[in-house]
Amino acid sequence: METGNETTVSEFLLLGLTEDPALQALIFNLFLSMYLVTTLGNLLIILADSSDSQLHTPMYLFLANLSFTDICLSSSTIPMMLVNILTQSQSITYTGCLTQVCFVLVFGGLENCLLAVMSYDRYVAICHPLRYTAIMNPCLCGLLTLFSLLISLMDGLLHTLMVLQLSSRTNLEIPHFFCELAQIIKLSCSDNFIDNILIYIVACIFGGAPFSGIIFSYIHIVSSVLRMPSLGGKHKAFSTCGSHLSVVSFFYGTDFGVYISSSVSDSPRKTAVDSVMYTVATQ
Repeated sequence: METGNETTVSEFLLLGLTEDPALQALIFNLFLSMYLVTTLGNLLIILADSSDSQLHTPMYLFLANLSFTDICLSSSTIPMMLVNILTQSQSITYTGCLTQVCFVLVFGGLENCLLAVMSYDRYVAICHPLRYTAIMNPCLCGLLTLFSLLISLMDGLLHTLMVLQLSSRTNLEIPHFFCELAQIIKLSCSDNFIDNILIYIVACIFGGAPFSGIIFSYIHIVSSVLRMPSLGGKHKAFSTCGSHLSVVSFFYGTDFGVYISSSVSDSPRKTAVDSVMYTVATQ
């Protein structure tokens, strides 16, 4: 892999979701509304968790961290897009673009890890209810959250350092509304075969491991619930997992859908529109 920048890059151009000026106002209002709803909704969850002592449990602790992560992930992309629409500018600095890539990877990875941690919490609550308090103690909850953050930071920094080694073309137009890792790599004039392999390896490790943990947890949860003699107990057990399972399904479902769409479509703009689902809608 060739190292060093052959071209001194000062800024990139974010082409956005459409080139039609008539749609810019609609896109601005739509994304502003979605961003405000996302931010206010998650802030209310954090406020409720912190103000009500009855909600000071591991499940709600992880939920508050997940809400904070959702706010950070949305804030990594949407405000810059809104500013660019208002100022009718498409530029983003080289440093700002790499920072955005890093933030999206870190907070996206953190959300992935927190969903796995929450599935483990539900596994302990349903499969080992008498030992739940002893197992899910404050120390373990803190360590799980910290470990999730460290893994996400490693993932984000690894990919960002990889991008720094790429040589840039003179064409610095990104057909997206934020600096996405795959689009940055496509702009490189270096041989990016190794970089693409690295992306898939890291995705399998950092994405596959938490997802495998979620599957493992829910296999044991379903097995334990089905062995319960009481119908009411089964319903209560499933109800405690319903909201988490829906978030997991939506999160991984949209990611998988965007991946499939980008694989079969040659249109970067269509991929950019599809990516709205996992950067905004799932929050």
